[in-house]
Amino acid sequence: MAKNIVIVGAQWGDEGKGKIVDILTKNADVVVRFQGGNNAGHTVIVNEEKFVFHLMPSGILHKNKDCVIGDGVVVDPVVLINEIEVLEEKGIFNGKNLHISKKAHLIMPYHRRLDVSRERLKGKEKIGTTGRGIGPAYEDKAARIGIRCGDLLDETLFREKLKRNLTEKNHYIQNVLHQVGFEIHEIYHSYMAMAEKIAPFIKDTSELIYTAMNEKKKILFEGAQGTLLDIDHGTYPYVTSSNTTAGAAPVGSGIGPSRIDKAIGITKAYTTRVGEGPFPTELGGKEAERLREHGGEYGATTGRPRRVGWFDALAIRYAARINGLDGLVITKLDVLDNLKKLKVCIGYKYKGKKTTTFPTDAQQLDKYTPVYEVHEGWLEDTTKIKKFEKLPKKAQKYIRRLEELSGVPAIMISVGAARDDLILIKNPFTR
Repeated sequence: MAKNIVIVGAQWGDEGKGKIVDILTKNADVVVRFQGGNNAGHTVIVNEEKFVFHLMPSGILHKNKDCVIGDGVVVDPVVLINEIEVLEEKGIFNGKNLHISKKAHLIMPYHRRLDVSRERLKGKEKIGTTGRGIGPAYEDKAARIGIRCGDLLDETLFREKLKRNLTEKNHYIQNVLHQVGFEIHEIYHSYMAMAEKIAPFIKDTSELIYTAMNEKKKILFEGAQGTLLDIDHGTYPYVTSSNTTAGAAPVGSGIGPSRIDKAIGITKAYTTRVGEGPFPTELGGKEAERLREHGGEYGATTGRPRRVGWFDALAIRYAARINGLDGLVITKLDVLDNLKKLKVCIGYKYKGKKTTTFPTDAQQLDKYTPVYEVHEGWLEDTTKIKKFEKLPKKAQKYIRRLEELSGVPAIMISVGAARDDLILIKNPFTR
């Protein structure tokens, strides 16, 4: 029986991880967010009420479940406190089940300024970041000058680190970006006020997770973004600033890698991408507009229209290899209900040569054109279906083909936005 399961996106993010984590939390004792920041938006719909979490683990809607913001996350306290207050107003947050790693790095106001300004300077070469300061915060972490959540508990230390950082940041902001710098007092007092709100939750979360594992509790590790946005394994440089793959779960949580039992990948029944970068199966015109509107493909964090395209089997097969996937969750199958024809990319072609290997080099990938196989649509409503064998035969055939191409069995199929719009084939927490 699997005790410790990691959930990751198998595409370019936005695959529906929030809903799946929310569903699996029913069987878990602890939910751990292990990387990324508030550039992620995980949407959960319960009783027709919509919740969008940017930092809070998606399992927070369940009572008596410990929710951890792990070592590998970068935390914007403004965003986190706003999410806490929203949950408090709805009577959901009890203040006892949220745990924030003292090692998690803080996003500071200058990180957001640097993020937005750099993107503006790049012009057509921009990466397409959310402008939330995620990249600059991870830069400071790697440069060993970052300020961590635990520093909020020591006012003197926090002020010293802030003063040191502002000397460098203000010089760059004023002399390179030609913008107004930051005053130490304003940031200091703002963050000390926020520290009073979140200080009770800051602790050694690695020890908490380790203890839970030794007590045989079930742990669900929640990834943000997707495999193809991984800083090392994604379509560099059009990637995020953290490792988004399953291997990051133990690192970003403070546990040994041997403690992870299963890795589950989330993929849509088609493909989407937000921001810049290559996208071989991308659609355009009215075809893209119809798929985007029917699928509600707008970013939960930014509201930006997502780029949409056909299912890319090469990308999923690559994600399966990089993550060591044990199962697939296929989301938004219902979005395809009204399409007469579906396409699946089974290869790429460049200068007459075909390949079935996914290249992560952005410049190389951008040169490829997709090779498709065409499937007949089922033209039936799948939104109320609860069992796989009740799906239209053509929908079953489509799912089986995605399994064959990815080399990974489907364990769940989502057929709507709500929590119970789901076909459960196999629960990863059970034998």
